[in-house]
Amino acid sequence: MRRWFFVGLLGFLVFAFSQSLMAEDFLAKADALYNAGGIENIKNSIPLYVKAAEANPDSYEANWKCARAYREYADRAHKAEIEGWKDICAEYGKKGMGYAEKAIKLNPKAIEGNFYYGLCVGVYSDGVSVLTALKEGLKGKTQKAFETAYAIDKNYDDGAPMIALGRFWYVLPWPMHKKKLAEKYLRENLQAFPNGKHIAETEVYLAEVLIDMHKKDEAKALLQKAASSSDKYYSKEAKRLLSEL
Repeated sequence: MRRWFFVGLLGFLVFAFSQSLMAEDFLAKADALYNAGGIENIKNSIPLYVKAAEANPDSYEANWKCARAYREYADRAHKAEIEGWKDICAEYGKKGMGYAEKAIKLNPKAIEGNFYYGLCVGVYSDGVSVLTALKEGLKGKTQKAFETAYAIDKNYDDGAPMIALGRFWYVLPWPMHKKKLAEKYLRENLQAFPNGKHIAETEVYLAEVLIDMHKKDEAKALLQKAASSSDKYYSKEAKRLLSEL
């Protein structure tokens, strides 16, 4: 009896080890595609991340990277206005939320799962509308995720949690939105990372808040800077807002 127990245990350990190796292989291949950049590479990385998560469901890394890839593809589809982008945002955002929730359960005190959960809700909302997301009870979960990410490391990815919270409080409909809180977080990012990689995004988002607060001169100055950015999407957004001032 004891012999068969050890044979079974050995078989289980061999299987678990092989699954772990498979997961690592899928992760390495997915990372190579994702890091190469470009919307198609990011899209093609998703099934590999999914396979990594399936091979090792307890992998925090595989789950949060799944969420990141789903969100990044949906966000780029939106910005590029790919045909059917709203459906893409709804589908990929929802799937990304699921993987981010798994990551949070695996490691609730790590930043990535929390941060990408909030971002996945963001692209999901782009697809189905903010009001629909609110009706589904996602406001509280998103706020908690972003605030947790901010508390863990607000400087993560050039202060992205600051931008996320600023945008979160701005896009909420009345009476939930808080312009002063949005302004606070966006200014914090602008001051902490004046030359950060998200600078044009922050300038556009802060300008939108300032326009609503009747601070049009400062908003105009920010938009003029963003309009000359190499970031095509936010440069275009800045020019659009300038034309409406």
